[in-house]
Amino acid sequence: MTRRSTTGYCVFLGSSFVSWRKKRQKIVSLSSVEAEYRAMTGTWCEVSWLQSLLKHLQILHLKPTLLHCDDKAVLHIATNPIFHERTRHKEMDCHFIRDKIQDGSIMTKFVTSAEQLADVFTKPLGVLNIHSLT
Repeated sequence: MTRRSTTGYCVFLGSSFVSWRKKRQKIVSLSSVEAEYRAMTGTWCEVSWLQSLLKHLQILHLKPTLLHCDDKAVLHIATNPIFHERTRHKEMDCHFIRDKIQDGSIMTKFVTSAEQLADVFTKPLGVLNIHSLT
C-alpha cells in the first residue's frame, strides 16, 4: 500500500544467528535494485556495529564479511567500476557497498531466492518453504 520496500536481514557469526531485522524502508525505491542496495547498506551498518562490539570485547574478526544477495544485477553493478546512466539514482548506496567490496570489508555471494534466509522476513512463505525450514 505504501510502495515502500521492506529490508530484511539476518547476521550470523560463524554458524550462530546473532542479529536480525525487518524494517520498512523510509524512501520509495524506483527499482528492486535500488531497494536491494538500501538493504545491503543497512545490513552493513549492523555488521559494522557488531564488529565494533567484538573489537571492544577484544575479539578480532579479520575476514571479510560475506553478504548474500539473490539479485545478480545488484552484484554485477556492485563489482563494476563504471556507472551507467540508469543507475544514477542509486549512486550513494551503490558507491558505499562498492567501496566496501574494494577495500576487502565485504565479499558478495549470489544465492537463489530459495536459499535466501532473509526472505523469511520480507516475503510470505508457501507451505513447501515452511516445511523446508523445519
